[in-house]
Amino acid sequence: MSTTFMSSPKLFLTSESVTEGHPDKICDQISDAVLDAIIKDDPDARVACECAATTGLVVVMGEITTTTYVDINKLVREVLTDIGYTRAKYGFDAETCGVIVSIKEQSPDIAMGVDRALEAKRGEMTDEQIEAIGAGDQGMMVGFACTETPEYMPLTISLAHKLCKRLAKVRKEGILPYLRPDGKSQVTVEYHYGKPVRVDTVVVSAQHDPAINHDQIEADIIEHVVKAVIDPSLLDERTKYFINPTGRFVIGGPLGDAGLTGRKIIVDTYGGIARHGGGCFSGKDPTKVDRSGAYMARYIAKNLVAAGIADRLEIQVSYAIGVARPMSISVETFGTGRISDDKIVELINTYFDLRPAAIIQNLNLRRPIYRPTAAYGHFGRDDIDAPWERLDKVEMLRRAAGLA
Repeated sequence: MSTTFMSSPKLFLTSESVTEGHPDKICDQISDAVLDAIIKDDPDARVACECAATTGLVVVMGEITTTTYVDINKLVREVLTDIGYTRAKYGFDAETCGVIVSIKEQSPDIAMGVDRALEAKRGEMTDEQIEAIGAGDQGMMVGFACTETPEYMPLTISLAHKLCKRLAKVRKEGILPYLRPDGKSQVTVEYHYGKPVRVDTVVVSAQHDPAINHDQIEADIIEHVVKAVIDPSLLDERTKYFINPTGRFVIGGPLGDAGLTGRKIIVDTYGGIARHGGGCFSGKDPTKVDRSGAYMARYIAKNLVAAGIADRLEIQVSYAIGVARPMSISVETFGTGRISDDKIVELINTYFDLRPAAIIQNLNLRRPIYRPTAAYGHFGRDDIDAPWERLDKVEMLRRAAGLA
């Protein structure tokens, strides 16, 4: 997205989300549940846990190096039960599904670069300085923030997540007892000169009991989900609603579609409104910069925007495997910056340490905080322990930018 976003008199942007019962999100939650269980007892563990799900079967695989033991079979069934897959007629049953586990240790070729960063080997950084951990892989990570919502997230993805969370709530609380765990949402917002002015289209697909007719589902979801989430000032007579647009959604979960960890990376981040580096988050310990680097980039972007330095800001950070310091840092403010992009990069370099060990330390990432992130997005959350959402650098950045 370029500066044309801010200058366009009319623009439509769309984001989607999925519920915790979506096949891919099942896999994300299992991967992060494994990570949490391991890191709780072994904070220094190396975890890269993948999961796949299909009809009646969950496969957990990956590379894990740890001193603790986790009963993965039991953990898988606990996650499925929490989500609500407790009966075969829902398309998946936590008690009777098969679970296959195939785990090996992290490659020593990778470990040698992560255990001791390139700079430490060269004598450029002591062990006392941020533990000398190198990046767990190469790649680029993107962080984003904007002033569209109180949580500094794009309105499109914020509403899409809230719709899916509401679907789960009305199902679990028995408000709409005929709903089942799988579901999706999609929201299109109309923007004028970079400002959201109305919701143009709402799409909700919710798995349901076969005995319920479509008209009832449509009326109930508009009343108990859409209107309960979206500010009425954003809805008008032109807003379009598509509720279960195929007319029927009985077969869902892994019975309807295979699931895989890391296949909802846009849902996990900014809903397609910002760019993406390509790496997923779930199942990865914080030495993997796909995760920790993206969290830090969000932390930086959010604090810069909250400080008034820009109304819309995207940061890209890149790493090389085994090297602690980033290869590059760049920012884009879409014409909303109150100081130059070069000055913003200077502020980032001055006030934020982007070496992996520093990120882990400053955001306190060696803790079991990850499973809650695996559904309804990793960013803009105030309902979970997400230290990358803190706004503790705002006043310092404002003064440094000369905006105080």
